Amino acid sequence: MKRSRLLLVSLLSAVALALAADPVAAQSSVSAELINNLNNKLLLIAVPITLLVEGILIYTVYRFKNADEASPTEENRRLEITWTVATAIILLFVGVASYGVLANENVTFEGGEDEVAPDEGDVLVNMEGFQWGWRASYPQEDVSLASTAPTIVVPVGQDIYFNVTSSDVLHAFHVPEMGLKQDAMPGQSNVIKTRTLETGTYQGYCAEFCGVAHSQMYFEIKVVSQDEYQQFLEEQQGDSASDLEPEGTDDVVRAHDEAAAQAPAVA
Repeated sequence: MKRSRLLLVSLLSAVALALAADPVAAQSSVSAELINNLNNKLLLIAVPITLLVEGILIYTVYRFKNADEASPTEENRRLEITWTVATAIILLFVGVASYGVLANENVTFEGGEDEVAPDEGDVLVNMEGFQWGWRASYPQEDVSLASTAPTIVVPVGQDIYFNVTSSDVLHAFHVPEMGLKQDAMPGQSNVIKTRTLETGTYQGYCAEFCGVAHSQMYFEIKVVSQDEYQQFLEEQQGDSASDLEPEGTDDVVRAHDEAAAQAPAVA
């Protein structure tokens, strides 16, 4: 009885600690904040369970190391009910916490054409992967970046939308520090959204093996103040050396909208 109570109290305490967890470390984006907070909550659940299981295992090995024959285990309904209820509570918490993050538009964007960069100040960036580099453009500003390993400049404190596609094979747009990852598929545009929280430069790369020069598919996202962002746009708009044509916003967003409509419903 005492053991079952101790088990239940330990597991419920872990759940309570996870619910109260609020990491104070600065996050680069809302997406990273959501994902990292969820990871920390799940870690606070996983660590006590791991310690409990390993403790029982070590105790069992030590306690029965000299036993020649296994002894039958007596039925203990209270213990069985306790661990069943505790497991159900943990799974319920994990499911609710995970769904709250996965369903957030800053982690999984499922909006239509009208919901892509709808407000003033929102930034839309087209990212097209190819063997082996990236074409980046700002269709709202009529700006294209000439480099195939571009530095994408975006303002802090704004909603940022990336239209990710590919011109040849499968690629993947990945910025780990910002919690961003999206497949780049030929003939299809996948939209990913976030909101920047901290200035800084964050490394991005292709996360899908796509050929011999896959490791060279790097880019950067540079988060700056609004004034610096406006200055960047003015410099790019005044640069006539760029020979890259930006993709039309409507075509790219419509491709995402049609792909989302054809996707199977998730139960």
